[in-house]
Amino acid sequence: QVQLVESGGGLVQPGGSLRLSCAASGSIFSINDMGWYRQAPGKQRELVAVITSGGTTNYGDSVKGRFTISRDNAKNTVYLQMNSLKPENTAVYYCNARIPKRFVEYDYWGQGTQVTVSS
Repeated sequence: QVQLVESGGGLVQPGGSLRLSCAASGSIFSINDMGWYRQAPGKQRELVAVITSGGTTNYGDSVKGRFTISRDNAKNTVYLQMNSLKPENTAVYYCNARIPKRFVEYDYWGQGTQVTVSS
């Protein structure tokens, strides 16, 4: 069993910052990509940022230059530093980890953490 536990969401004013964390635990030998996705009400889930095991990153166009993804492989943890937050960044943010088991890659998801940007 693998579990992803997110933390760090909350209410922040426009222009503010938040840092999300996601720790993976359980039967894990290695983790390939780790990432963050978000889903706003009435919209589809979309990519925010992803980071490979080697540290290569990729960002959604709307967050480039404001959000930074990083990971600590020793702790099986991924972080998302969000700066200059805007009301349109309000969403439930989900952590994702792609974990190989017996030559098959499985997708695991966290329960989601609410980020609300409002004055």
